[in-house]
Amino acid sequence: MPNFSYAKHTPCMKAKILVVDDEPDLELLIKQKFRRQIREQQYEFSFAQNGLEAIAQIQRNPDIDVVLSDINMPEMDGLTLLTKLAELNPILKAVMVSAYGDMENIRTAMNRGAYDFVCKPVNFEDLELTMQKTIRHVHDLRQTLQAVKENNILRMYVDESVLKFMTRSEFEQSLTASETSTATIVFVDICGFTAIAERETPETVVALINKYFDVMVKEILNQGGYVDKFMGDAVMAVFQGEFHTDRAIEACLAIRSNIAAIQEELSGKPYQPEVSIGLNSGEVVSGNIGSVALRRLDYTVIGDIVNTASRLQSTASAGQILITQACYEKVKESFHCESVGEHKLKNKLAPAHLWNVIS
Repeated sequence: MPNFSYAKHTPCMKAKILVVDDEPDLELLIKQKFRRQIREQQYEFSFAQNGLEAIAQIQRNPDIDVVLSDINMPEMDGLTLLTKLAELNPILKAVMVSAYGDMENIRTAMNRGAYDFVCKPVNFEDLELTMQKTIRHVHDLRQTLQAVKENNILRMYVDESVLKFMTRSEFEQSLTASETSTATIVFVDICGFTAIAERETPETVVALINKYFDVMVKEILNQGGYVDKFMGDAVMAVFQGEFHTDRAIEACLAIRSNIAAIQEELSGKPYQPEVSIGLNSGEVVSGNIGSVALRRLDYTVIGDIVNTASRLQSTASAGQILITQACYEKVKESFHCESVGEHKLKNKLAPAHLWNVIS
C-alpha cells in the first residue's frame, strides 16, 4: 500500500535548480559557491537570463524542482514569470532572490505563488537552507502524487494483474491490512450546487464541478495533502506528516479564497460559488475498505476524526472553515479564528464548541 509519510531529501537524490537572473557573473558565482554539491551530484544547475528563457527551459525540462529568480529582468520580469509557473508545472516552486526586498515586492511575490524570498546581497548559507527546504517540499508533493497514482493503478488492475501473482489468501491478507496514524481530515462542499445541477444542462454541471475540483485539488497538493475521494459535489482530503494541521488549514484558506474569486454567469444571471469546510485532526485508521469477495476496495481513512470532520462541514455555513475546540488549541497561535458557539453534532452526546478560521 502507498506510504504517505514524509521522506526527507537526501544528498544522493539530485535536485534540479533553474537560476533566472540577468547578472552576467551570477552563473560563475553559483558554480563556485556550490562546487562541492555539484561535484557530489546533490544539485544540477541550469541558467536563464529572463522569464522567457526560463519558460523555454522548463518546457524542455519538466523535472526541474526549484526556480531561483530575480525580479528585475528584461523581456519578462520575475513577478510575471511567477504567474506562468503554475500553468507550466504546479509542483515546481520558486524562490525569489532579489535586491528589491521591500515589503510590497515580497507580498506581491508571495501572492503570486513564490515559496520563499531571499534578499541580495545573497547570504549563500541562508540560500542553501532555503533551497533545501524548498526541495524537500517539492519532493514531498511528488511522493504524494506518486502514491495517489499507485493507489489508482491498484484499483484499476486488482482483478487481473495482482491476482496473477498472489494466491487468494495472500491477496486478502495484503488488501485488508490496516494501520493507525495521525492525520488531519478536510471535507470541502460546494454550497448550493444541487440546485445548480437541477436547472443547468449536464454539460454545464460537469464542466463547473470539474473546474471547482481542479481549484481544490491544486491547493491540497500544494500543501502536501492528497484527495481521498470525490463525493458528489464534495471533496475529502487527508494531510499527514509534519505540521499536517497547519498545512491543511492553509489549503482550506486558499481554496476558500480562490473559489470566492470565481465569477460565473448561469442562465443569464450572475453566480458566485462558495464552499463550506469542516476540518478535524487526530488518530485515524487507514486501510482498504470495501468487499474482498467482490474485489472492490478503496484505500481510505476511517474513524471518529473522519466522521466529525464530515459533520463539521455539514454544520458550516457558506464561507466557513469549522474546527473543534481541540483543533483550535493546536493552531490558535498561527491562525485567526472566531468562536461560533456550541453546536450539536450528529451522534455526539454533548454540544461541541466550534471555531471558524478567518485567516
